Amino acid sequence: MPRYHRLAGPRVSRTVLGTLFIVIAGPVLAIGGFLLVTMAAAIAGRPDGPDGVPSFGERADLALAFLMVAALLPVTLVAARAIQRRPAGTLASVTGRLRWRWLLTCLAVAAVAIVLLLGGGTALAAATGVDAGFDRAELVGWGPFLASMAVLVLVVPPQAAAEEFVTRGWLLQAVGSWCRRPWLPIGIQAVIFAALHGWGTPWGFTDLLLFGVVTGWLTVRTGGLEAAIALHVANNLLGSVAAAAFGELGTDETAADMPWQFLVVDVLVLSAYAWVVVRLARRAGVAFESRIDPLDRVDFPTRPNIDAQLAPMPPLAGERIDLPSR
Repeated sequence: MPRYHRLAGPRVSRTVLGTLFIVIAGPVLAIGGFLLVTMAAAIAGRPDGPDGVPSFGERADLALAFLMVAALLPVTLVAARAIQRRPAGTLASVTGRLRWRWLLTCLAVAAVAIVLLLGGGTALAAATGVDAGFDRAELVGWGPFLASMAVLVLVVPPQAAAEEFVTRGWLLQAVGSWCRRPWLPIGIQAVIFAALHGWGTPWGFTDLLLFGVVTGWLTVRTGGLEAAIALHVANNLLGSVAAAAFGELGTDETAADMPWQFLVVDVLVLSAYAWVVVRLARRAGVAFESRIDPLDRVDFPTRPNIDAQLAPMPPLAGERIDLPSR
């Protein structure tokens, strides 16, 4: 039975067309949404933001930035269903759907992992004399903080899921359709994932590369995106808590700009997260192979025509009809 990275099937031409569709339609949809919001802000007489265009405020700009990335999620699902002609759920897991109970289990483990990363990285940075910047900032108060977190809770999960469906989902399976071993697809999607976040510092790029490798391996090992989505959501959401508390959500710094102290801690945290998730997956019996071989798939509708199955086929001209005897 095929593993997760082999679920795209052997049709290379459709994989190439689907990739082109995502590369073109994703940015078009994101830019279209940005223009609509900007036009609405201009009509409403809103002042210009830091980028020189009318804006509804910092939180609205933050939500728009996350949703522009989240636009890739429906585009990727459409590419799988309409162009590759396979169930879109096969991007989520080998079962053809997102396994929500397993996702919540991974999310609990991921939350602990990210808390350890943030605490350990900050402590190591302080111990080595690196200024984290919090001593110069002031708390914004409960009202603004809760308002910012309400926005983040709504927009971070679809943004993180979209990145996972594109990289650990589409890219991993696209390259996996060419080769049986998973390591080349895992490595290629990890490099692309890190590059899409910018180059930043060598430590930050290395950390993003490591994140892509570990989550890619977990995706193949557990047969789905749940462990990767959980870690990505926890990382982006909990990592934004301090920024929201100190009013630093508008900063341009990303994970690509992290110092070496966080990389050192993240190596340990990612290793521990992968170890715990694999053990839990074994204990829970999480499926990691599909029951349907993509080589056997034909391009018929996924929902059968019941009437056609029940109605008898008309006889051919000159064909003898054998009536049942009583």
